[in-house]
Amino acid sequence: MYKHILFPVDLSEGKQFALPVAIEYAKVFGAQLHILTVVPDFGMSIIAQYFPGHNEEKLMAATNQALHEFTEKHIPKDIPLQHIVGQGTVYEVIIDTSQRINSDLIIMGAHRPDLKDYLLGPNAARVVRHSDRTVLVVRG
Repeated sequence: MYKHILFPVDLSEGKQFALPVAIEYAKVFGAQLHILTVVPDFGMSIIAQYFPGHNEEKLMAATNQALHEFTEKHIPKDIPLQHIVGQGTVYEVIIDTSQRINSDLIIMGAHRPDLKDYLLGPNAARVVRHSDRTVLVVRG
């Protein structure tokens, strides 16, 4: 049923409570798991002013390395895997990436919402609202 599953991961978070669900779905359906992490957009002047020279490339390379280390530690070797490091606004990158890779399913975690999340909307809520793909939200 699912052939391409997108799993966005925040490498700064400790426990990835939705990861076991993504692994199980990938195993059951024999799907490829696309692991995505997102770094801020350095093109924004408010961010770029704090980073001289080639720090953007260094950050992207370090993030890619951290993503590979994460998957080596947590993803079984028998699951087909693609590493993706995106740059920009989290929910927009998730939606754009899901379209680019033609994912069948997006699996993402969501913490119990704070009051501010009801007003602004967390990334998971924005992905659910704006994506044309099926989204499975796992509560943590």
